[in-house]
Amino acid sequence: MSLVNVGTVAFDAIETPFGKTDKIIGGACTYISLAASYFTKQAKIVSVVGEDFPQDVLDMFKEKDIITEGLQVKKGEKTFFWSGKYHNDMNSRDTLDTQLNVLENFDPIIPDSYQDCEYLMLGNLTPATQLKVIQRLKNRPKLIVLDTMNFWMEVAMDDLKKVIQEVDVLTINDEEARLLSGEYSLRKAARKILTMGPTTLIIKKGEHGALLFNEEKVFFAPALPLEEVFDPTGAGDTFAGGFIGHLAATGDLSWENMKNAIIMGSAMASFTVEKFGIERLRDLTMEEIADRINEFAELTNFSLEFPAVAEQ
Repeated sequence: MSLVNVGTVAFDAIETPFGKTDKIIGGACTYISLAASYFTKQAKIVSVVGEDFPQDVLDMFKEKDIITEGLQVKKGEKTFFWSGKYHNDMNSRDTLDTQLNVLENFDPIIPDSYQDCEYLMLGNLTPATQLKVIQRLKNRPKLIVLDTMNFWMEVAMDDLKKVIQEVDVLTINDEEARLLSGEYSLRKAARKILTMGPTTLIIKKGEHGALLFNEEKVFFAPALPLEEVFDPTGAGDTFAGGFIGHLAATGDLSWENMKNAIIMGSAMASFTVEKFGIERLRDLTMEEIADRINEFAELTNFSLEFPAVAEQ
């Protein structure tokens, strides 16, 4: 097994109805890699940070057995920074500030030690950068998962479609599925998107769970009803990390195990939203994860005997 995660390692500043933070650690690749680390060891990062990125976080990656050989540290430059404010419903947000910094000219480096990649997780980045990573691997991975967002559909649709052609699994939210397909019905949207290249599609619906599609089947995974949601930032990335982490750990790409992976991803995402940034995600115990997965199992565990139709 060799898992490579690609995406941003960044600083975030977040404001929600529950509070406000100064600069904290964020970025798609950070959430993906931390979530995956609970399922599989020695996941590998491809990303870039500036000289201002704290050493203690790099040490934390090492403690989690996350390989950072592909994480470039640019001397004299600053790390990517994003600041946002969430509305009261916690489903929508406003971007207050975006500073690309090192990300503006990011050229992904794939070390030789990464060339055994069997599982590739392409976190949210420019589609052109995502495609470069695929092209720079000498052998095609067993599974390529792509996460993207509406912004790239609006400004780089042609490049995005090129990447989508190359992947096995695409993960987007319901709004993005409608934008990409031009269809309002998610079932019709999924059918259309699956003709673009992927064999499997995940449509995330936030607090309403996630849908898993292939050409023939559909599976719905609920979201865990939480008493409090402090910060939704990174929940989708954490979901992706739990999903691909489980698949890489088991080596089983069957439909039934994809369903299991959806639950694993949902469970990990439910932890992330309980505190700001990676605070909750970085110090989980395996017992906590097992208990949370059991909670998900209870949500859909029922016995039903349909009553016999009365004789006419």
